[in-house]
Amino acid sequence: MADQSGGGIDTVMHEERLFPPPPEFAAQARIKSMEEYESLWRKAAADLPKFWGDMARDELHWFEPFDETLRWNEPVAEWFVGGKTNACYNCVDKHVVEGHGDRTAIIWEGEPGDERTLTYAELLSEVRKCANALKSLGIRAGDVVSLYMPMTPELAIAMLACARVGAIHSVIFAGFSAEAIAERNNDAGAKLVITADGGWRRGKVLPLKETVDKALAKSSTVEHCIVLKRAGDVVAMQEDRDHWWHDVVDGASDQCPAEPLDSETPLFILYTSGSTGKPKGIKHTTAGYSLYAKKTFQWVFDHRDDDVYWCTADCGWITGHSYVVYGPLAAGAKVLMYEGAPNHPAEDRFWDIVERHKVTVFYTAPTAIRAFIKWGDEWVEKHDLSSLRLLGTVGEGINPEAWMWYHKVIGNERCPIVDTWWQTETGGIMMSPLPGAIATKPGSCTKPLPGIVPAIVDSDGHEVPTDQGGWLTVTHPWPGMLRGIWGDMDRYQEVYWSQVPGKYLAGDNARCDVDGYYWIMGRIDDVLNVSGHRLSTIEIESALVSHPAVAEAAAVGRPHDLKGEAVAVFVTLKQAEPGDELRTELRQHVRNEIGALAQPDDIRFTGSLPKTRSGKIMRRLLKDIAAGREAVGDTTTLEDYSVLARLRSDDE
Repeated sequence: MADQSGGGIDTVMHEERLFPPPPEFAAQARIKSMEEYESLWRKAAADLPKFWGDMARDELHWFEPFDETLRWNEPVAEWFVGGKTNACYNCVDKHVVEGHGDRTAIIWEGEPGDERTLTYAELLSEVRKCANALKSLGIRAGDVVSLYMPMTPELAIAMLACARVGAIHSVIFAGFSAEAIAERNNDAGAKLVITADGGWRRGKVLPLKETVDKALAKSSTVEHCIVLKRAGDVVAMQEDRDHWWHDVVDGASDQCPAEPLDSETPLFILYTSGSTGKPKGIKHTTAGYSLYAKKTFQWVFDHRDDDVYWCTADCGWITGHSYVVYGPLAAGAKVLMYEGAPNHPAEDRFWDIVERHKVTVFYTAPTAIRAFIKWGDEWVEKHDLSSLRLLGTVGEGINPEAWMWYHKVIGNERCPIVDTWWQTETGGIMMSPLPGAIATKPGSCTKPLPGIVPAIVDSDGHEVPTDQGGWLTVTHPWPGMLRGIWGDMDRYQEVYWSQVPGKYLAGDNARCDVDGYYWIMGRIDDVLNVSGHRLSTIEIESALVSHPAVAEAAAVGRPHDLKGEAVAVFVTLKQAEPGDELRTELRQHVRNEIGALAQPDDIRFTGSLPKTRSGKIMRRLLKDIAAGREAVGDTTTLEDYSVLARLRSDDE
């Protein structure tokens, strides 16, 4: 029996497959070998302030230079102290000034099929006009602007315009309820909301302005609302409060200098759901975040000037902030944005986009990959994906079998996969293969990036042995780290810095294998305690997904008189018929793959799983269902409430 006093986690999954970087890829890569990666990582770890300080001077434009790289008073970090810069300037102006204004910045496709392309010079003009519109409505440095918009170029333009004048943007995913918008407006003290009449999703128009109107009835601090005409729907416009984008932005001057801002000026707030209570407003600042988003984009995606880069995330999530807007644009990349659903008008929409736009780098979530698997390979086989050279995953751990499908079917066994681990709080990617240097293992995020020093510890803060699971922590500050929870520094201290003194607690379990590769084992709260053994949910789920009938699985614990917790799993199938015979087969399959200890007690078949709007499975809600409890805590990020209702009705 495992000793529980130290808080270690048993690992039962063994993955032996190894995929070295293709030699022709490595030969052209930014970082070309494991030796080069290790040398860079050691150089960074030896003197972190010097490493980041030298890089900041080289990579960012400064109106005034900084005089101190890092001032650290745990848990408060100040990076590049005394310097003045501007995130918008670094994303747009810098390229135009350097003579690259005619380079493509954004290629946009709407769900109905409409397209637009913006060069960096055109993007700069649009951002300046939007910045002037903000100023005309009284927005000044330090004011908060909420953005509730479809994935159009105007969303990126509005984010950059806020950054240009020193306003703090709070992007709210355009699918949240009026209640969720009002809660975020009130917590942030937002003065302005920017929205659209509607946005396209699966062939229908989402009534964004109508939802915002309901939210504004409960948002006492909001003074104005700008409305983009996207869908052409008739919407109510309140005099003096509401303004059409084409009236206030399109007619504004295209001359507006970027404000020189202190390095630690807040850049944005992004709300992430809490397990209980209200959502947390994660705060990021200007210089450190800008540097970290840019460098991690260049390293992980091995950026080349001729790339067509597509991250499928919405800007309502941190992935959209760091790897649709700030990171790629700071690097001068050609960014593809798409407004709609991956299966409209059919299940091959993504592959059609890749083929037509000749996408070279494709970054998406494991939940999307599992959906592609469920829909069938025939949708992929209709299209020429030979332009792709690099694939990425983000959002949660990817099961090894889903990784293998991605590698074979989408990458044709020639594209490296960068399986990235990071969080809203970290600002950018923390661990990932560098695709020209680090051999990949299906399901592992491999190694920490240069400048990141992780440690896996038990509940007493002691490092655990190799291949033993524990809490993932980061031992030193990094430039992209959050600077607090908006309006609640006590909560920031308590959640991230109190449980393991001197270290940032990520909230994830992980293990590090004999090769120094890291494996994420799920959230700390997702560990199952079965007969004295602490088991990772992701390992049980990976075993189930390796069965040919299973598309997706979620494992949770429920109370058990004898074992402490029983293993309950929720399974969605590809094409197979659910029933007792398959249930028995799946139990035996898990037993064969990882041992009798992890064999599920309950297997429930379901058409879909409750997920956040960013695609993460909400295991907390499944745990409540398995235990027969009412769901508690924050459910504002749940994408489809009917999934929860169906699961409950199946339970009764």
